[in-house]
Amino acid sequence: MAYDKNLDKQLFSETKEFDTTRITVSIMQYNEGDKKIQISREDRTQEGEWRFAKLGRLFKEEAEALVPMLQKAVENLD
Repeated sequence: MAYDKNLDKQLFSETKEFDTTRITVSIMQYNEGDKKIQISREDRTQEGEWRFAKLGRLFKEEAEALVPMLQKAVENLD
């Protein structure tokens, strides 16, 4: 079965924006399956638009912002 965007639900989302990046922590559920935490990063282009980027390594300020967002997401998994 191919991925169907219509079956993908976002149940929780919180975003923290920095100078050139933003990190989002979400709870996603696909086709009424298990709820899962998704962490994503976007980079700001020179034109000011956002594009998906590999999360990879975190700056200290990103890690400090990520911890409370993850705690909220875990609390919302039930």
